[in-house]
Amino acid sequence: MQTVSVERDLDGDADAVRDAMADVEAFMLAAGFDVVTVEDDAIHLENRVGIATLQLDLRIVDGDGDLEYVQEDGIFREMRTSYHLEPTPNGATITATTDFAVDVSLVGELLDATVIKRQRRKELNAQFDYLERVAAGEPA
Repeated sequence: MQTVSVERDLDGDADAVRDAMADVEAFMLAAGFDVVTVEDDAIHLENRVGIATLQLDLRIVDGDGDLEYVQEDGIFREMRTSYHLEPTPNGATITATTDFAVDVSLVGELLDATVIKRQRRKELNAQFDYLERVAAGEPA
């Protein structure tokens, strides 16, 4: 199992950050995915990474985090992402962790764990940029 984890301190309104995460479609679009569809607890994502277009079907699950989802169908043998928001005196600390196992038969040599980790960090940081703007009261 591989892990990608990103953490950031956000100044501003922690409740606004939590509300922004609850708008799952906007939050996923902030990651830079090309297509995002949310219906109830189901999320469909499409993203172009290099020469490949990746499609993931995710399901929001209950867990310890403020938002958690697992892959139902896609390139991973298994994948789970959780976001934890911890209020601080000046705002909040947000931590996102993605655990994944690559399905080599689907991914092959085009995408290895290193490429996936780099892409995932980029996506999580883009989401945190979005949350930073929301916390500061700026337009998302």
